[in-house]
Amino acid sequence: MADRRRINGPVGVTSPPVYANHTPGKAQKDTVQQRPDNTLRQIFLKTGITPSASGSAYLEVTGPSTNGPSGLKLNCTVHGPRSLAKSTPFTPYTTLTTHVKYAPFATRQRRGYLRDSSEKDLGVHLETALRGVIIADRWPKSGVDIIVTVLEGDQPREVFKGTPDEGIDAMNVLSGCITVASAAIADAGIDCVDMVAGGVAALVASEEDKGEPRFVLDPAPSEHDKILAGCCVAYLPSRDEITNLWYKGQTSGNDTLLYTQLVEKAVQASRGANKVLVDTLKEGVTEAGKQSKGSMEVDR
Repeated sequence: MADRRRINGPVGVTSPPVYANHTPGKAQKDTVQQRPDNTLRQIFLKTGITPSASGSAYLEVTGPSTNGPSGLKLNCTVHGPRSLAKSTPFTPYTTLTTHVKYAPFATRQRRGYLRDSSEKDLGVHLETALRGVIIADRWPKSGVDIIVTVLEGDQPREVFKGTPDEGIDAMNVLSGCITVASAAIADAGIDCVDMVAGGVAALVASEEDKGEPRFVLDPAPSEHDKILAGCCVAYLPSRDEITNLWYKGQTSGNDTLLYTQLVEKAVQASRGANKVLVDTLKEGVTEAGKQSKGSMEVDR
């Protein structure tokens, strides 16, 4: 008797598909359309995509610099505020829990089903960025769970001549996590002091510039030959505050002016992402108002 629970493979012999071989190199990199240093890639943001969650949002970052269908795709769900277990000690503030996980197919190298150290670090950075935004004393002895799934990492499909920088990839993912989590929190109706958004800036050097470094907003590793330093911030525009700052680079620690300029560029990038966030929330409120108006007319 055949096992109904087992998925059997094909009976005959099969051969794997063969795709065209693209040789990575500088010639392939030159075909990519370059964008100005002070512009961001295109951001698509939509809220309310998961009806079962208290709040949800989907973010996608694409642009002319990406090679093929690659880009950054994030999905965020917010559950709560909900009461904690009776055995939990009383706390006058909301307990915030963040969870960041790459899908197994999100990067070129297949990810595992359990979270690794890099994913746990992203969760800690995300919790630090959001802890200073949520008004925690509104819901005592309650919990809010924020789950971000990285459907596609910010990595090109093809390997370019430039050395890949995993730090910048992680910063781009963290910046997107902060923005999409902020949209999901607003969709859940959780009170916040301001709308937080993430931004990334980098100090890069290329062969065309004869080694002279320059600042770039929203950097993509496939666009540049060498990334000297990077900075990711979580910025509150109305309060002019930074809730989280992550800096990584090869520059000298004594050069405070360079460090300050890089942070200012990252803040400028976060302001651009905040505009997209505010416009998306305004569109969501407008659509909700139209739907409620239509339901009232039907009831009449």
